[in-house]
Amino acid sequence: MKNSLLSQRDLAVLWHPCTQMHDHETQPLIPIKSGRGVWLEDFEGNHYLDAISSWWVNLFGHANPIINAALKAQLDNLEHVIFAGFTHEAAIELAEKLVAITPAGLSRCFYADNGSAAVEVALKMSFHFWQNRNQPRKNKFITLENSYHGETLGALAVGDVALYKKTYAPLLMNVITAPSPDCYFREDGESWADYSTRQFAHLERLLQENADEVCAIIVEPLVQCAGGMRMYDAIYLKLLREACDQYNVHLIADEIAVGFGRTGTLFACEQAGISPDFLCLSKGLTGGYLPLSAVLTTNDIYAAFYDDYSKMTAFLHSHSYTGNALACRAALATLGIFETQNVLANNQVLAATMKTLSQRFLNHPNVAEVRQTGMIVAIELVKNKRTREAYPWQERRGLQVYRYALSKGVLLRPLGNVIYFMPPYVITSEELALMFDVAWQAITT
Repeated sequence: MKNSLLSQRDLAVLWHPCTQMHDHETQPLIPIKSGRGVWLEDFEGNHYLDAISSWWVNLFGHANPIINAALKAQLDNLEHVIFAGFTHEAAIELAEKLVAITPAGLSRCFYADNGSAAVEVALKMSFHFWQNRNQPRKNKFITLENSYHGETLGALAVGDVALYKKTYAPLLMNVITAPSPDCYFREDGESWADYSTRQFAHLERLLQENADEVCAIIVEPLVQCAGGMRMYDAIYLKLLREACDQYNVHLIADEIAVGFGRTGTLFACEQAGISPDFLCLSKGLTGGYLPLSAVLTTNDIYAAFYDDYSKMTAFLHSHSYTGNALACRAALATLGIFETQNVLANNQVLAATMKTLSQRFLNHPNVAEVRQTGMIVAIELVKNKRTREAYPWQERRGLQVYRYALSKGVLLRPLGNVIYFMPPYVITSEELALMFDVAWQAITT
């Protein structure tokens, strides 16, 4: 009864994200009372396995005792302070740790409060850098087809998922869009590395033609998450870094969704052995507890803004909650778990289990591809396996999977016709088996 009452109260006053609210006339909202580990519990005692880490943010489970304790201790001392002219220990320590663990050369940390804001910061910093260096013609960005970088106007402009972008096109800056290295479209028998290398040629041609006008290229390393969990080989990033150096263009790595162990290494860029000029982090940064993002960049970029105030070169971007003490403390506790536990090694075991459990989907008549990068597995549903003809979007196959999975106690939220699994790192092999079993039932029932 309380579930229903809370749902009614919600619908009277709230507007939910990424939702056609009319759907909730037939699909009730689920009010959550509590969370423990990978499980959520509603007010009627029903439990749901959080197979998507609550929108990819929760790394070490709900109500994690280590993060809880860190937040409680911080709360007794300082909740927040203006970050202009003031500082505090948690923000300093977190920046020190991020500089230490991110790819070499990233030595300055700028805080914001969500992933889209981090992308905005990186875009503005890159654009402003070239202005400060007296190269005002460098004012364009290159992005990848099918990419996604957030919902604010700058972030939306450098994304390429029409579902989110098309309506707002008149508000957005123009960008240069390169073909994606997405390996779903490789030829039969072609390796991921070969296809990604072949696709890079298109981007290199764009650089050759436009480098004098380009500030930066922005990419999601290894996995285009909101674009359907499409994946590509690390060779693309290696070639991209070399080309950015050659043509004097910044590289922005958006690791908001793929950072902090999600792809098998702490940061996805590590798999290509590269360092970007800007690294955008959020989501798992605080273990799923509080909004926080960080942009890591180089001393060279920092130096372009460092001068007498009268020169008007300062970066004056700000957020009210920049460097929030509680969020920084949650992030420190999250990084502490990486330091004291064998997270990446354990994730390799979990990822191997996920690969094994996903194999039966390969022969399903409506599955075109099963793909995996680290702790991300995606299953592409199609109407025709041979031709890869997609289901019409109007059929909303993903919504059918979502509803069925909820009825069986698993939270899945497919991206269109793509079922994906991105669970917290504390999940067990038995819970993984349940997750895949329910997904299998959802597409065969």
